[in-house]
Parts: sequence; C-alpha cells; structure tokens
Amino acid sequence: MRAALLACLAAMAMPAAASTGDAADLALLGFSADGAIFAFEEHGIQDGSGFPYANRYYIDTGKDAFLPGSPVRVRLDDEGQTVRAARDAARQKGETIITDAELAENPGYTAAMNAVAELSADPFRVVANSSPAFARPFDPMEFRIEEFAARPGATFCPEPEQIKGFRLTSVDSRPGGVTKVLHEDKDVPASRGCPLGYRIGAVQTYFPEGKSGIAMIVVSVRSFGFEGPDYRWLAVATTLPD
Repeated sequence: MRAALLACLAAMAMPAAASTGDAADLALLGFSADGAIFAFEEHGIQDGSGFPYANRYYIDTGKDAFLPGSPVRVRLDDEGQTVRAARDAARQKGETIITDAELAENPGYTAAMNAVAELSADPFRVVANSSPAFARPFDPMEFRIEEFAARPGATFCPEPEQIKGFRLTSVDSRPGGVTKVLHEDKDVPASRGCPLGYRIGAVQTYFPEGKSGIAMIVVSVRSFGFEGPDYRWLAVATTLPD
C-alpha cells in the first residue's frame, strides 16, 4: 500500500509535458437581465476515473458571492456516460436558481479570452476595452493577478510548500485613478483543492439598463491532479466605473 501511495504521489508531481491531467472546458452562460446574477460552467472528463462531470457556478455580482444552491456539481460515476449527460443534469439543477433561457438572452460581452493552452499572452495581466463601443470613458480596463505562497485548506496536499493563493487587482490608468484589490486570499479554501498557480482566463462584461457596468474576471486554477495538472475555474465580480 505504501508503494502504491508513493507511486501515486510521484505521478501527481510529474510535469504537465509528461502526463495528461484534466483541463475543464469553460462555458460562460450569461447574466440575469438586471445583472445581479452571473453564471458559468466547467465540464470535462475527470482524470483517473474517466467519469464525466459538469460544475455550474451562480454568482451574486453585487456581493461577489455564490447564490444559495451554488455551486452545482454533477459527476456521473460511469465511464459509459457522456459529458453532455453531465451537463444536462447540471443544467436541470441550476435552472432552479435562474433559467438558461434568461442567461442566453443576456450573454454579455467577452472582452478578453486567454485559453489554458495559450502561450503568447501574458497570463497575469489583461488590458481590454469593455465593449466594442470604444468611446466609453472608462476604457481600457486592466486587471492583474499575482501568486503567493499560501496555507492549503485541503486536508492533504502532496507538496504543501508549493500551494499558491492569489491577489487580483484592477488598475485605473486615468489621471487620479487608483489600483484596487478585488480579491486576496488569506488561506486557500478547501474547495479549491491544492492549487499550484493561476492565470486570467477571460473577462466578461455586461451593461444592465440604468446600472453601472459589470466585469467578471474568470481565473483558471492549476492544481495537483491524479494523472497530471488539473485546471478549474473561478470568477471575481467587480463594478466598472461610470
């Protein structure tokens, strides 16, 4: 048993080039009509088990917090099942919070996208206009992410000294503009597993009628997995200046 455990830990610590891992696909589902809710989904095949999964996250954009009933997590413990089946099951559960029809009516705008496989973009900084209407007075918007050593919340991490937290900031480059911390980890939550690093994956904006614009900064989380690094997603909400 000890030999098997050591072999498992060695496989988890292997570099990505020598292993497979599990990079969850990202689906930006959209907003509620008033912008109070943002939803996204991650889905894929779990490394090790081969089971399909789909996780949905419904965020209160004003509080930058999960809504009751979120996250919605589905894993079908059957290799013969499909990712589509897992996604359908997650959708049915998630629609008790908000319907997919309303989300689809209010998709927002993908102002930036940096896939996990992207090598040419800066993973720690993004500068983008918030919409194709380039005349908006607060454009461009800039977000930066920093990694730092943090205490893991998970019960067991193979190499706890490598565990990372992150700090996300917005930078207002206008005269008199200030840098604002949007999120800073104190400890890494157990739900995040054993994270090894972060990168800005996407920025989704939305401009509800009569309200300030909203930006959702979607962050990819690289963590220890069974067969290699796993990639999952989280999102941080902020209000755009008027």
